[in-house]
Amino acid sequence: MIRRMSVENPLWGAPRIHGELLKLGFEAAQSSVAKYMVKRRGPPSQGWRTFLRSHAPSSAAMDLFVVPTIGFKMLYAFVIVRLDRRDLVWISVTAHPTAEWVARQITEAFPWNEAPRYMIRDRDCIYGAVVTRRLRAMGIRDKPIAPASPWQNGFVERLIGSIRRECVNHIIVPGEAHLRRFLHALGPG
Repeated sequence: MIRRMSVENPLWGAPRIHGELLKLGFEAAQSSVAKYMVKRRGPPSQGWRTFLRSHAPSSAAMDLFVVPTIGFKMLYAFVIVRLDRRDLVWISVTAHPTAEWVARQITEAFPWNEAPRYMIRDRDCIYGAVVTRRLRAMGIRDKPIAPASPWQNGFVERLIGSIRRECVNHIIVPGEAHLRRFLHALGPG
């Protein structure tokens, strides 16, 4: 007699289970094995789009983008945006970003009682252990996106694109102070 089996791993389909039963000396048809397997009732877990829709009111996203200066030095702008209303929460500029600097920006962006439940970010190496510890200490769950999938962080990517197209691409940035003044005119930070 074959008992009903729950299949959690997709590699354990009817053909593989049938083969394993034959190795153990049990005679059963592959169709019988398939008949008694428990059918999956939907996707194995919620998708990224479902997660974003469900948790948008309690989520924020962060990212860095590069702005060249007139002297061809690179400045890094850091943005945080809330997902539910697409509000720009924080924007800051530095010439030398570090994990400690990013952690300090997160702390300054969110008072302890107004922190989001989830923070969506890319897998940049700038978000090191210091950043993840700070997020955890503030009660924020870190949600890194899949590698090479900027579409999963679409809200902040679109904001960065808008900042580039409408603002930064139309000015020549002499230095960090100028860019900071210019970006602070856009919103909080």
